[in-house]
Amino acid sequence: MPYRPPLVAHEYFVADPPELPVRSHGEEGLSALISAEPVASDEAGVILKAVTTAEETLLVQVGVAGEGVIRVRLGQDADARTRSAPAISMVTPGEFAGARVENRDGTILLDAGSLRAEITLSPWHLRFTDASGAPLLEQDRGHTDISGRLRTLPFGRSASGGAVAGYHESFVAGADEAFTGFGESFTRLDKRGQRPLMWNFDAFGAESQRAYKNVPFYLSSRGYGVVVDSGAPVEFDVCQSTHSCVQIVVPDDLIDYYVIAGPTPPEVLGRFDLLTCAPQLPPKWAFGTWISSGFFVDTQERVMKRARTIRERGIPCDVLHLDTYWQTDGHWSDLCWDADGFPDPAGMLAELDTMGFKVCLWMNPYVSHLSPAFADAAKNGFFLKNPDGEVYVADCWHGSYPACGIVDFTSPAAVEWFKGLLRPLLEQGVQVFKTDFAEGVPHDAVAANGMSGTDLHNVYTLLFNDVVSDVTREVTGHGMVWARSSYLGGQRHAAQWSGDTYTSYPAMASTLRGGLAHGLSGVPFWSHDAGGFTGRPTDDLYVRWTQFGALSPLLRLHGTTSREPWEFPEVEAEAVEALRLRYRLMPYIYTAAVEAARTGAPMMRALCVDHPGDPVAWQADLEYLLGRDLLVAPMTSPEQVRKVYLPEGEWVDHWTGDVLIGGRYVTAATPLDRIPLYVRHGAIIPVLADPRGAVGDGPFGEITLVVYGVAESRTTVSDLDGDTVIVSVPDGEGLRVTVSGSARIAGVEFAGTGVPVVITTT
Repeated sequence: MPYRPPLVAHEYFVADPPELPVRSHGEEGLSALISAEPVASDEAGVILKAVTTAEETLLVQVGVAGEGVIRVRLGQDADARTRSAPAISMVTPGEFAGARVENRDGTILLDAGSLRAEITLSPWHLRFTDASGAPLLEQDRGHTDISGRLRTLPFGRSASGGAVAGYHESFVAGADEAFTGFGESFTRLDKRGQRPLMWNFDAFGAESQRAYKNVPFYLSSRGYGVVVDSGAPVEFDVCQSTHSCVQIVVPDDLIDYYVIAGPTPPEVLGRFDLLTCAPQLPPKWAFGTWISSGFFVDTQERVMKRARTIRERGIPCDVLHLDTYWQTDGHWSDLCWDADGFPDPAGMLAELDTMGFKVCLWMNPYVSHLSPAFADAAKNGFFLKNPDGEVYVADCWHGSYPACGIVDFTSPAAVEWFKGLLRPLLEQGVQVFKTDFAEGVPHDAVAANGMSGTDLHNVYTLLFNDVVSDVTREVTGHGMVWARSSYLGGQRHAAQWSGDTYTSYPAMASTLRGGLAHGLSGVPFWSHDAGGFTGRPTDDLYVRWTQFGALSPLLRLHGTTSREPWEFPEVEAEAVEALRLRYRLMPYIYTAAVEAARTGAPMMRALCVDHPGDPVAWQADLEYLLGRDLLVAPMTSPEQVRKVYLPEGEWVDHWTGDVLIGGRYVTAATPLDRIPLYVRHGAIIPVLADPRGAVGDGPFGEITLVVYGVAESRTTVSDLDGDTVIVSVPDGEGLRVTVSGSARIAGVEFAGTGVPVVITTT
């Protein structure tokens, strides 16, 4: 039995991934490529027959998969596919017209433009360089101990008990190289010394390496990325076992990975999107405040009272989220209104719409066995099965609510049935669904398409969110969901939030780290439960977390207890002021969102996104740039003082107008009503001249340009009716600003000392 610490709660439903077998003493099974010979090639790639130390013959395929992208596959034969392939395709290799393959007497060169591969056939070795020939990445040649045994996993595969256990690869890690990504991992941003496991968990918080959202992809400070195309529980040993080596273990029928050139993180992420999918831009209203019912019994009367209170108190808000109790207690999630609590949902939704509110409903892919919908769904085969062929009735709620059936999204009939439950709600006026859970597919479950629970586990969330997104787009015109779990390619599901965080300052800090890592994994539209989820925050924590939320890509106030501002009367004013700051900044925030959707770079940018040559930028994980020009440093402790690293350049304190020199740490001392906030010197920040209580669906009204220092500058304001380009140029002692586009510019403000400004509109 595995060791379980005493008196600590454990989940009963979501199993850990099956453990890899351990070879018995003296048992053979580790094989490494030692040589290869080409058997076919064209202008874009080469196929090689390889010989291993175990005298096996394996097939290696190395090919150009796009400009700056090279794919490497190792398997038994050319037809090998990841075991998740029957459910979904996650990566689509592209082409590059300039691709070139050259064979030079035992060495094969592949040219993918900004990335090149060099294959040495005997002894086997593979290395990657940039276009100039500068080294980026190479296979590790193997570490052996005094007895000659390998201590790192070579490019090859391992068997145990006569069966293949998995494939593996190892890369040399530079002594000063940093690694980040891997999905929403809540540990330090630089994953060096860690061991990320690609297995979606109900993480029970945001303070460990267990993650709701794993992405088998990482970024290196050396200017490249690596993505593994597999739904299996891939394991990355990031310089933990051996400090000079990144090892990858893929318990699948092959290893299939891509090396992606940069050199900057945005360039890597842009190419990553071409391989997987583009991020989905949320509708404009989604960037407003979301206020939740909280995790307790709700009713139509309470919802309407909440809506009226929000408007009466002047609290900026666009979305009301109704959590679990819009449905009948014990029936979750049969997607039917609780008729007693909500006697007229259509009337309620219509009235809320006139008040400027969109409505989000909670749901998940589990149906309680007590629900009236369960029997019919079970009869029609809409649930996953257990090994005996019966409905897999699982303790999805870890003992706190009735056991459930798990909707089988590999069944086309089940997909149509599930869409049929959602469509009437959307037609009533619901705008978006919070797609909760979906990390929990038991390893011994069996799907309609024959997949095992282990093989379905990670990609199940993609199937679930695809279904909800598709039917939402069909009815509303947008495909937004508010998802807890995700996997490779999940950036098409806007948006995602960090799950059930604990209510504490350290939990807020680790939540921030998770958001930065997830942004560097290709997901730009991310959020978190402002105030924390579990328990009631102290007044100061509520304000600090709301400030963090207000300057995050998306903002939702949600928890097991109320997060409504008036429930914190001593600090309501400070919390609401943070929301008003967000609404004033909405043209800037929405512009950053549009850019993120176009480029794949995150909205909440770890400092390394814009300063990849600064070693500190790969380590600074309690601050970030929101867009290109605002540096945000949330207060992650009850003390009102913290250290903030300012990257190279000049930065303007938003609150005081002081100009600070970057490339160093500064001390930020802020009272409770302020969050440390800095602006890049020379930046032009577009803000709303007259912020309203809701963002809504239409173009912005009048915009004021706030100028932070005299300098040549260029910025863009994006809106539903297109882009407006704004250029500033020093003119004598003043500044000349030229505006080209449809934005309605009301005027210019200068942060700090007044400077003469001349505006020219074209």
